Amino acid sequence: MTPAGVASPMAGSRPIRLGIRPNLAQFSLLVLINAFVGAMVGLERSILPAIAEQDFHLAASAAVLSFIVVFGLVKAPTNYFAGRLSDFVGRKAILVGGWIVAMPVPFLLMWAPSWNWILFANVFLGASQGLTWSTTVNMKIDLAGPERRGLAMGLNEFSGYGAVAVSALATSYVAARYGLRPQPFYLGVAFAVAGLLLSALLVRETHGHARHEAQQHPAQLTAGTIFQREIFLRTSFLDRDLSSISQAGLVNNLNDGMAWGLFPLFYAAAGLSIERIGWLAAIYPAVWGIGQLFTGALSDRVGRKWLIAAGMWTQAAGIASIVLSARFPGFAAGAILLGAGTAMVYPTLLAAIGDVAHPAWRASSVGVYRLWRDLGYAIGALLAGVTADMLGINAAIWLIAAITFFSGLIVAVRMQETGRLAASA
Repeated sequence: MTPAGVASPMAGSRPIRLGIRPNLAQFSLLVLINAFVGAMVGLERSILPAIAEQDFHLAASAAVLSFIVVFGLVKAPTNYFAGRLSDFVGRKAILVGGWIVAMPVPFLLMWAPSWNWILFANVFLGASQGLTWSTTVNMKIDLAGPERRGLAMGLNEFSGYGAVAVSALATSYVAARYGLRPQPFYLGVAFAVAGLLLSALLVRETHGHARHEAQQHPAQLTAGTIFQREIFLRTSFLDRDLSSISQAGLVNNLNDGMAWGLFPLFYAAAGLSIERIGWLAAIYPAVWGIGQLFTGALSDRVGRKWLIAAGMWTQAAGIASIVLSARFPGFAAGAILLGAGTAMVYPTLLAAIGDVAHPAWRASSVGVYRLWRDLGYAIGALLAGVTADMLGINAAIWLIAAITFFSGLIVAVRMQETGRLAASA
């Protein structure tokens, strides 16, 4: 295979070069754009459950968490189609389209006259996140090549979830000073405009990099010999590595959906102010985001499997720590553990997909993985909400912790190490 950083055949007027260093300008631009993608999710992270209770007087946990269910149900299939379409029409058009879809979101959130309008806003948010985040992932994988795939995903997820944390903290402070609406969502207008302009004016297409890598890749299964149905089945069920990755991704976002919707209610019931809830809502994705600067690159050196399994178990320990605590320090310690475990898992799962899937159908396989992963939002919010209404919030949190621990066992038993596949490519 052509080493990273070595020039390869021309694409238009530019030679194609794989690697982060020779593509540093475009790679850095995509890191920045993904920060704006993450910031759009952060708008809701700390204050939307409070809006549900205070502005719309929703009492049942399942009703409060319904916005996450809608978000997950829309984002999941959008991920799938974004990956599939980007293999056929290219990456940039999907990225720009995702930002166009994002434009109505902050306006709907700030002026919604009923909870149904909030749910409608999350239809747009889920669709835009599926298009934009999926595409930035695929474009960075394209540019980085196989040698630094884990580092590339670590940087991508660091920028996205670091921005989730900053945005969640910023909106909680604006809400504490000016009210829950509309002022906190003014930030969203700026995020959406910046993301759209950068994507439309400065981003270059990266599909040629994937095609070049495919030419150098062992010709086991190429786009001409594998169909979308087979990609779906292999990634979801048949391939022991890809299916193990997909279920871990689903459970990861299952517990994140619970944390997004249920933890603010749990903290409020413990008597915490909206500012302190905002800090806790920020600590978890901040540790998650910063940790990925190290764990993505670490997975390139030590492998993927045990980093994923250990990360799932660390998440379970963090969730258990939170439900066992009653005050801010205990909640913060649990949030740190949860963020650390997620940092171990998140970029490593994406890198492992890239290890196994052929470059010709890799974006489609990433789309299938992200379909299952983001269905976890909907499943987690629905499961946590219904369980909380029937048995109490504590029981719901314990259930999610147990599912997360069991997911790590599946990875430990079923998945093989995939890092060596990238090293031998």
